[in-house]
Amino acid sequence: MKRAAIIGGTGYGAAELIRLIHLHKYLEVSKIISHSQYGENITTHYPHMHTYMDLKMEALDVRVLANEVDIIFFATPAGIAKELIPQLEGNHVQCIDLSGDLRLPNRDLYQKWYGQLGAPQEILDKAVYGLTEVFPNQIKDAKVVSNPGCFPTASLLGLTPSIKEKIIDTQSIIIDGKTGVSGAGGSPSKMTHFSETNENIQPYKIGKHQHIPEIEHYLSITAGESINATFTTHLIPMTRGLLCTIYGRLTKNITTKEIIHLYQDFYANHPFIRVLEEDQTPTTKNVYGSNFCDISIHVDERTNQLVIVSAIDNLVKGAAGQAIQNANLMNDWKEEEGLAQLPIYP
Repeated sequence: MKRAAIIGGTGYGAAELIRLIHLHKYLEVSKIISHSQYGENITTHYPHMHTYMDLKMEALDVRVLANEVDIIFFATPAGIAKELIPQLEGNHVQCIDLSGDLRLPNRDLYQKWYGQLGAPQEILDKAVYGLTEVFPNQIKDAKVVSNPGCFPTASLLGLTPSIKEKIIDTQSIIIDGKTGVSGAGGSPSKMTHFSETNENIQPYKIGKHQHIPEIEHYLSITAGESINATFTTHLIPMTRGLLCTIYGRLTKNITTKEIIHLYQDFYANHPFIRVLEEDQTPTTKNVYGSNFCDISIHVDERTNQLVIVSAIDNLVKGAAGQAIQNANLMNDWKEEEGLAQLPIYP
């Protein structure tokens, strides 16, 4: 059994990590670190954990923590993991960062999009991007993994097979993303206030979203050329769930059925990707509470466009579930360990 610590213990991502690790055969939560709530029991903040969880949150001492755990999950806001992970350099501890601190390949790009100094370049060079289905071999050998953002997860999983097989024009990509309010975290804001979100849809961060360079960078790696994509996010009135509708201009004559078969072959050995049949479309309800990504394909012959729809639970496959999936790969455990559960329905 490996001991896990979660830094940032009162966020939604941390709550999901605790819930999923509870079902894991080889992991246990032994430390929960919270700067604002240390000394309190986790159940004071999350009463739904009563009976199965009885841990007091602790203040952070990196050196002590490194000697007491095997894996650290950084469920922190941007700007924290990049300061802490360098202090663990040379230690045996595996680090999985759920924030955006290590997702971009250089410090200048991070500063441009996140508005603060980036992590030391040597840490960025060592960090592996944890999109499990696309970079599994690199993840297996990594000590530091950067968990992808929720929107990039859905977008990249939806687009990667088409980009790899050169089915669409790489300069024609449009991604229309919609997410529930839990994606903004637990800190209240005017935008996520009930009165603002209820019966309302809001586009936000148009042309400025921090996930834009992440999506473009990893699509460009797959394509072997620089890609720019149009990406617009929308906040919708539900708690969790994320859906991307993606458009790209076709470069060859190909049918919907042929592309579905291509996607099914591409993801054949990846248990959490469900490529739907021709008459099916993803919904957020069908992945709710699970680590699945559902993908549908449609060729619009009239406009010569490929339409891809991908749906995930933003807190599971878009955060905590994928982090545990990466931990499984890093430790040579079965990929589904702790994650093999049906979505919650209805």
